[in-house]
Amino acid sequence: MQFPAELLNQCWFLTGATASGKTAVSLELAKLLDAEIIALDSMTLYRKMDIGTAKPTISERLATAHHLFDVIEPWEEFSVAEYLKSARQVAEEIVQRHKTPLFVGGAGLYLRSLLRGVFNGPAADWELRKKWETLAITAGNQAVHDLLAQCDPPAAARLHVNDLRRVIRALEVFELTGIPLSAQQNQPPVEGIHKVFALMPPRGWLAERIERRLMQMVQQGLVAENLRLMELERPLSHTARQALGYKEILDWLETLRPEARHPELSLPEAVFITMRDRTRQFAKRQETWFRNLEECRQIPIDPQDSPVTIARQILKAAENRS
Repeated sequence: MQFPAELLNQCWFLTGATASGKTAVSLELAKLLDAEIIALDSMTLYRKMDIGTAKPTISERLATAHHLFDVIEPWEEFSVAEYLKSARQVAEEIVQRHKTPLFVGGAGLYLRSLLRGVFNGPAADWELRKKWETLAITAGNQAVHDLLAQCDPPAAARLHVNDLRRVIRALEVFELTGIPLSAQQNQPPVEGIHKVFALMPPRGWLAERIERRLMQMVQQGLVAENLRLMELERPLSHTARQALGYKEILDWLETLRPEARHPELSLPEAVFITMRDRTRQFAKRQETWFRNLEECRQIPIDPQDSPVTIARQILKAAENRS
């Protein structure tokens, strides 16, 4: 499954690590491009998961049309193939309105799939995944990663040892098909100029920004949001349950007696530190992904620059390449 080259070359892509300032820059870039924004994110797809996914505010969504937010329930799964199908339909409709499709988000797998297509891999096998998840718990993530290195060395070299979800998916594909995931995903870049830009802020600034944003999320009611998710009529899907800002809090809440759970609960420092460290590790993996993606042009940003300055910098970079 692949985007037509003609449509792909009409799209713009803005990515970057979590908390790198994509939302603010995207709003300014959308004004300059007369664009509508399409979410490039696997978690903002979910309804009722708002604070922890850092969705654009209502006012931001009113200022610029946004698409592929709040499209599935927290207990549902949504494959990459389903995302591509929906994204293509939305992008085509935007072009028909004589607007520019602007994809914004930090999902590296979604970005690569948009640019190069995606193979129709086997459906999830939860029993297999549970086996490797149990191994990770008992022997550590490295033990699972070592298994992948034996059957798919290129995938193991590309995936970080702590990117357990994708390591397990690569093992699953090999187990079910007998063909390494790296061989099935070995699509070359589509010819033509792709307007793909990754914000690259200084590491220290990004680490501080991640901590500040997590603190703000907690102040906005992230614990209460997790409590509401626990009270839904159906349990969260496996994907939703692993989301940053949710897994750590849900794990903690599930250790409490039901009568001890209140929206006013203060988040323990240990849980916050786990969230912070996991988010920082995730940001590093994102940056590595974008650096290794040939189509992606890195935009070093100065923390002092305003979103409109960065948006204009991106336009200038595009003009210099055209």
